[in-house]
Amino acid sequence: MNDAAIRKLDCRNDSRDQIALALAEIALATGPAIMEIYAVTDCGSRAKMDGSPVTQADERAEAIIHAGLSRVAPEIPVVAEEACAAGAEKRGAEQFFLVDPLDGTREFLKHNGEFTVNIALIRNGAPVVGVVYAPALARIWVGGESAWTCDVAVGAAVPERVDRRPLATRSAPQKLVALASRSHRDPETEAFLARIPVAELKSAGSSLKFCVVAEGEADVYPRFGPPMEWDTAAGDAVLRAAGGVVLQQDGSPFAYGKTETGLLNGAFVAWGDPAAARRLG
Repeated sequence: MNDAAIRKLDCRNDSRDQIALALAEIALATGPAIMEIYAVTDCGSRAKMDGSPVTQADERAEAIIHAGLSRVAPEIPVVAEEACAAGAEKRGAEQFFLVDPLDGTREFLKHNGEFTVNIALIRNGAPVVGVVYAPALARIWVGGESAWTCDVAVGAAVPERVDRRPLATRSAPQKLVALASRSHRDPETEAFLARIPVAELKSAGSSLKFCVVAEGEADVYPRFGPPMEWDTAAGDAVLRAAGGVVLQQDGSPFAYGKTETGLLNGAFVAWGDPAAARRLG
């Protein structure tokens, strides 16, 4: 990590863009460890208690992220997927980090590149900073007060500002480009897509769907299955910073820190254009 990430953060007074840069450096630090395992033909995996797969890449990445967050913001609680799977308490707070060290483990095992490292800062129930890093694609998406993306080689630091591309969602056209999960489809999602004007349906893995909407390459991403909060928080933060919204079925903002559900999400729809959300949601 470079000096920007080593400096201890003041998460109450530092700008969200400053925090985002530090989280980006921490996410990038996982790249070499993840890709070392990814390079092996048989990555190896085992099933967790909930039946989902986990690999050494998940565990190594989470250890790197936890060490980085403990270094820059030791006072902020960290809620991370693999720690929770091992029995850590699923708890929210006024401010806490939500971590999915390898979102899309199934995509990782398929070697299709569509897996991501997700780190988000939650403040009063909202994702205010988020980083989505796709090491196999050599891309990172970052959201704070502003949103941006850039190419970045595995093992490299965050590129300079001149190499970062701003992110902004687009105004919805009459016929929408919709995104659906590559690995998780259900009748509710199909029914939602059937009632809105869709010109094209694309598939993508992990948090990349939020990023495609944030880039203005798609308009809507519905998810009616039950992902965990760490699956969505970082991508949600990037999309919100780019001008989009993520809403519950009743049209209210999507919230985080739901300890009463064990941090299990309900249904949501991510929109690039808030006006389209009000019109079609």
